[in-house]
Amino acid sequence: MPIYTKTGDKGQTGLFSGKRVSKASLRIEAIGTVDELNSVIGVVISQISNHKSQITTELTQIQKDLFTIGASLANPKSKKTNILNRVSHFEKEIDKMTVKLPKLFNFILPGGGEAGSTLHLARTVCRRTERRIIELSKKEKVHSDITVYINRLSDLFLTMSRFINHLEKKEEIIWKGNS
Repeated sequence: MPIYTKTGDKGQTGLFSGKRVSKASLRIEAIGTVDELNSVIGVVISQISNHKSQITTELTQIQKDLFTIGASLANPKSKKTNILNRVSHFEKEIDKMTVKLPKLFNFILPGGGEAGSTLHLARTVCRRTERRIIELSKKEKVHSDITVYINRLSDLFLTMSRFINHLEKKEEIIWKGNS
């Protein structure tokens, strides 16, 4: 079976329900940014060396979570997901990494090594994903567990970027305004 269906050639796509919607709809925009975030995570995974396999395992699980979120967004009548329990897991992981990092009192410039920099990119794509999902939720049904998950995920990405840069001995550049 070919990958192309030709059903989207006129600017519409199908939801799980079979309903056709514009590819420019808020729902499809939210699903697309979830997909984009998932792809950025794939790039991060490709950049992480073996000694950080715990982070790779975590990122792979996040990719699976994002497929669950995308499926929920593609089915407005879906039941609540089970991803809310992952939020407390994220908080524990953030806390474990944070105790190993220098205290942060200022903003830092995104950067560092390849994986650390790409995790900063994942954080910003995650924030955009959150904005798209919230925008959708103001007009259509979106389960609140999704917005909580995505919000905490961006915090996790910031901490992971700092942690990987710390492991790789990449200096954080502190932003101190226009100095």
